[in-house]
Amino acid sequence: MTTELLIRSVREDDLPAWQVLWDGYNAFYGRKGDTRLPADVTRMTWARFFDAYEPVHSLIAERAGTVLGFGHYIFHRSTTSIGPVCYLQDLFTAESARGMGAGRAIITGIYDRAKAAGSSRVYWLTHETNTTAMKLYDQVADKPGFVMYRHLL
Repeated sequence: MTTELLIRSVREDDLPAWQVLWDGYNAFYGRKGDTRLPADVTRMTWARFFDAYEPVHSLIAERAGTVLGFGHYIFHRSTTSIGPVCYLQDLFTAESARGMGAGRAIITGIYDRAKAAGSSRVYWLTHETNTTAMKLYDQVADKPGFVMYRHLL
């Protein structure tokens, strides 16, 4: 008998499990050692999830009391719609949970929350080398062809 996968908002008591996943996510993107995110950024990110005035949110995937992954999303204004747009900023699952539907369920949960908030779309970025995740993304979203540019300040 398999236990149902639960998608829910993050709770303050999730911090230890979230921190492990957050560290794994940042390591995946090369933010470790000398390039590690400063601790104050992590503390502020966590605090924003619980601040009603912040547009930053987090969903957790959980099975049998074990946190398997997270999705962080942000609502913002757009020049192309009246309602807010939803940016899925971070999506990560524990390596042991990959291929079990947690990532898809988190994305679906974010779609549901974005729709309820009046969003017309959810969008996200991933690194071009993240081919495993792109197999899922190609099933749950379209690729509009935009290329990202940035300038670090």
